[in-house]
Amino acid sequence: MSKLVPIITAVAVVVGGGSFYGGMKYAESKNPRGGFSRADIQNLSPEERQARLQQLGTTGRGFRGNGGGFTNGEIISKDDKSVTVKLPDGGSRIVFLSGETQIMKSAAGSPGDLVIGAQVTVNGSQNQDGSITAETVQLRPNPSPR
Repeated sequence: MSKLVPIITAVAVVVGGGSFYGGMKYAESKNPRGGFSRADIQNLSPEERQARLQQLGTTGRGFRGNGGGFTNGEIISKDDKSVTVKLPDGGSRIVFLSGETQIMKSAAGSPGDLVIGAQVTVNGSQNQDGSITAETVQLRPNPSPR
């Protein structure tokens, strides 16, 4: 009995490891992106990253599943009909505002609440040129200095 326990343990580890490996390979074969990972994206130049993400059907800066756009960052400029948002990766995105755009914060907001330096999350429709027509703009608290 004492020799049987290590043998059973070794068999369980081999079977478990083989099953895990087989499952990973199966999932990789079913992945429509061909196993492309976030680490692969991070090792590319900004131009290569944008080209690769466009091939995959995303910009890497928002969701596009149903033609929607989502982005967040810091407002760096604004006018009556748009704001420009600096993205976490250093890029920027123009966000168009319409009469139907909801500006939200803890309480209802207005376009006047969109000030340079404010942190925002934008959800809307992505346009052909990469800009977004906003459906909602959520003002977020500015991060506290560390």
